[in-house]
Amino acid sequence: MSSKAKSVAKPAVAKAKKSSGPKKDFHTTHPHLFSKDAADYRVGRDIQPKRDLSRFVKWPRYVRLQRQRAILKKRLKVPPSIAQFSRVLDKNNADNLFRLLAKYRPESKEQKKKRLLETAKARVADEKKGAAKAAEKKVDAAKPVLLKYGINHVTTLVEQKKAKLVIIAHDVDPIEIVVWLPALCRKMDVPFAIVKSKARLGRVVHKKTATAVALTEVKPEDVQKLQQIQESAKLQFAEPTKKWGGGVLGFKAQAVVKRRERAAAREAQKRLEAK
Repeated sequence: MSSKAKSVAKPAVAKAKKSSGPKKDFHTTHPHLFSKDAADYRVGRDIQPKRDLSRFVKWPRYVRLQRQRAILKKRLKVPPSIAQFSRVLDKNNADNLFRLLAKYRPESKEQKKKRLLETAKARVADEKKGAAKAAEKKVDAAKPVLLKYGINHVTTLVEQKKAKLVIIAHDVDPIEIVVWLPALCRKMDVPFAIVKSKARLGRVVHKKTATAVALTEVKPEDVQKLQQIQESAKLQFAEPTKKWGGGVLGFKAQAVVKRRERAAAREAQKRLEAK
């Protein structure tokens, strides 16, 4: 028996081929042990997700006042004389207007100093030659055509009917500074326009802000542009508005009003059906 057993050949065992793919870790091979629980964001549980907390931020006092003032202006009813400042010149006309104003920007301090210095030198030179009167005429002729600004100066120009176009900022604070100016312009038959904003007007005249500016004269090549802007301004601002502003309810109050309107409409429908 032993000799026979020795002569019998053992069957060849096939070698298992190694998989070429990535090795599977314990977590992948035993998913039943690692069930995923839903996130629990109660106190002392999972880490809270990132949220927009701007609603809970204690904003600086000036920011809160700005926002409260903006909301109050929407809620309160505004008389027509003040509400007219919310109607401004449309964008295309405003762009054309500011392009025109840019050509007549007042001199900066350096430019004015340089011009006056040159004028003084010319006058001294002419006086030495004995021609002071001729020099005065030259100085008057060389006086530049510029934009006029400052509420008192603009008011004087309007009263004297020297202003050809008055531009008023829409966001002057306090509004009492310019609230009467549109009425004065209408009385004196001077074209005016209300534009955004006092900062943009201020940049034209080398200041931080400007309440109002006026054009008294323009060069011959700009006369047609000025006339077009005057016509646009007269169409929009010549007639005083009688429309009140403000009185806009908040979201919650608007929802309540709409709900009451729907309830009233349902009641009216029921009454119609009952008849």
